[in-house]
Amino acid sequence: MSTTLCQVMGFLVSSLGVGGSIMATAMDTWSTQDLYDNPVTAVFQYQGLWRSCVRQSSGFTECRPYFTILGLPAMFQAVRALMIVGIVLGILGLLVCIFALKCIRIGSMEDTAKANMTLTSGIMFIVAGLCAITGVSVFANMLVTNFWMSTTNMFQGMQNVQNRYTFGSALFVGWVAGGLALVGGIMMCLACKGLIPEESRYKAVSYNASGRNISYRTGPYKVGSGYEADPKTRKGAGYEEAPRSEDGRRPYPSKYDYV
Repeated sequence: MSTTLCQVMGFLVSSLGVGGSIMATAMDTWSTQDLYDNPVTAVFQYQGLWRSCVRQSSGFTECRPYFTILGLPAMFQAVRALMIVGIVLGILGLLVCIFALKCIRIGSMEDTAKANMTLTSGIMFIVAGLCAITGVSVFANMLVTNFWMSTTNMFQGMQNVQNRYTFGSALFVGWVAGGLALVGGIMMCLACKGLIPEESRYKAVSYNASGRNISYRTGPYKVGSGYEADPKTRKGAGYEEAPRSEDGRRPYPSKYDYV
């Protein structure tokens, strides 16, 4: 029961993480204009991974996609790649995890196969979470660097200073989503341990001797024969008839009567 609960919880948490990664990648508020020195402005700018937007005081918003790829910074393109790789791995992990759930029976699939699929999906979720966290952290580092460079230029008295940008809401969504995917992947890996059957569980086979117990005696052996001198004189296994007298009675018990 605990294994099934851990697996289902890992699946749900990972699903939230993958969905949050998709949402963060599609959002346009990765970086927003800093209004600390100019709280009242007619134009408010914010940017995402795929386009930049301008919102006017009248409420009109205009967004323009990035028409070029070569003109974008290398780190910016790396963030795009990390988020896309994380989403693809997360979706594949969800597909594998659905068939690996213990509460779902597909044909005659054994627990060992489900354990391997659970471990595979868990590793995919962990890598997807790390990709999301890394991508968002790289973008945040770029924002911090540009922010302090713009602040330095502003204090130096430069007139043509570009707008400063700060963290947008998409960064926080990406961090939370990556953390959820990472936690869900760890839970799936823990559930895999409970699905693996123990190696000591084998089908026991008992061997029973047919017939009654037979006692064997030790005695001299003939050369070239591993048995008694005259096996025909025995009436039964482990017994030998002693010589009889003239009246048919045995004068004394044979040593072979009691073995």
